[in-house]
Amino acid sequence: MDLRFTEEQEELRAAARAFLAEHSSSEAVRRAMASELGFEPEVWKRIGGELGWTSVHVPEAYGGSGLGAVELCALLEPMGEALLCAPFFSSVCLATNAILEAGSDAQKREWLPGIAAGRTLAALAFAEDGGPGAIAATARREGAVYALDGRKRFVLDGHCAELLLVAVRRPGSAGTEGVSLFAVPAASTGVERRPLATMDQTRRLCDVDLRGARVPASALLGEEGAGAPALARALDLAAVALAAEQVGGAQRCLDMAVGHAKERVQFGRPIASFQAIKHACADMMVAVESARSAAYYAACVAAEGGEPLAPIASLAKAWCSEAYFRCAADALQIHGGVGFTWEYDVHLHLKRARGSESLLNSPDWHRERVARSIGL
Repeated sequence: MDLRFTEEQEELRAAARAFLAEHSSSEAVRRAMASELGFEPEVWKRIGGELGWTSVHVPEAYGGSGLGAVELCALLEPMGEALLCAPFFSSVCLATNAILEAGSDAQKREWLPGIAAGRTLAALAFAEDGGPGAIAATARREGAVYALDGRKRFVLDGHCAELLLVAVRRPGSAGTEGVSLFAVPAASTGVERRPLATMDQTRRLCDVDLRGARVPASALLGEEGAGAPALARALDLAAVALAAEQVGGAQRCLDMAVGHAKERVQFGRPIASFQAIKHACADMMVAVESARSAAYYAACVAAEGGEPLAPIASLAKAWCSEAYFRCAADALQIHGGVGFTWEYDVHLHLKRARGSESLLNSPDWHRERVARSIGL
């Protein structure tokens, strides 16, 4: 397993950083945050149509580039650095993986080309109030259709998605038994979406209420009641992707802290000359590099196999979540009072770090899963 990027992957990363420097600058992020959608539609069109990022890990047979998890992570790291406001993670890392893992060939041909081209926005609705893995929403067969009922919580970019991949279960089933995934047009009768107020304004969440929403049997991804393994695999792949994004955010926090420490003068000299500041930045660098190693390793496992993905994905998610938040908090301390002000980007990264820490389950949940994988 080679953890070094190839020349082509490095070129992809460089192109991403150049594009994001212009279109996801501090000013652009603030404009997107204040907009109704939470992102700039014109920038999104370029991401999907011109740059082809939305197709990166979609097989060529379904309109994609046919690359893989490593290339996807190579894109997500600079996106995390730049706090990109776009429905990329929801459509590409969550919904696309759910379709790839659970859908039939015909379903993949129906939905993936639109997502890969950036024309279709999709979201995965899997979380509920009962905590990780809890699915109470139900799907009842009524002749040629299914009726869906329940509430899905904290759906990333669900407010603007045109297609919802919804996790439900057969009435009376429990645990991983009876779980199914359905592709539901967001405009369907019986689907109600309610935007949520969030601490991290660079990402939008909503609740989705299903009130007897009826979908044809063709909307069922895979076999009825057998969707739990596919959903788990899709979430593990998304956790790897999120870890890479968190590495990018942690790196930007380190860069901001070092830059400020060199410029800020106190007691007649830059604060970078003080041992406490030096050691804090050194600790941040250790956190960033170890998180990067964990994320890259998980991406290689996702791409190449050879090891069970679940514990590796959990290891990366737990470590990278805490590294990002720790770096954001330390960067805030090094900036001092101005770190809390709106004009600086430190507080945006602190909020993104806290939000992504709980996205796809907490570090403690992932540690528990790692512990179980080693027999504890």
